[in-house]
Amino acid sequence: MFQGGAYSFSNKINLNCPHCNLHFEIEPGYFYAAMYVSYALNVGEALGLAWLTFVITHNADSPWLYLSVIILGCFALAPINFRYSRVLLLFWLSPKIHYQPYLDTDDKPGKS
Repeated sequence: MFQGGAYSFSNKINLNCPHCNLHFEIEPGYFYAAMYVSYALNVGEALGLAWLTFVITHNADSPWLYLSVIILGCFALAPINFRYSRVLLLFWLSPKIHYQPYLDTDDKPGKS
């Protein structure tokens, strides 16, 4: 779905699937909705990082510790969120996209 690695400077999305030729942007501005999915991923990651920080440090008094860990963690995970928010939106939250298992193999439909 993407060109290049997650942490490369050219983080581009393909226009069509190289395997089945599915056009990824179903309608103009389709991936703007991925911002909401990315926000949900960020909230989950922030809660997970805060819990992990508490488990490791047992420090509940320093808001600066939690704030710095959460901000640095969210910046470090931003390229992953960019990709997975679009993947989740396209393949899990879109009613127009349906899984076609015969496209997973190199075999033609009806042949084994």
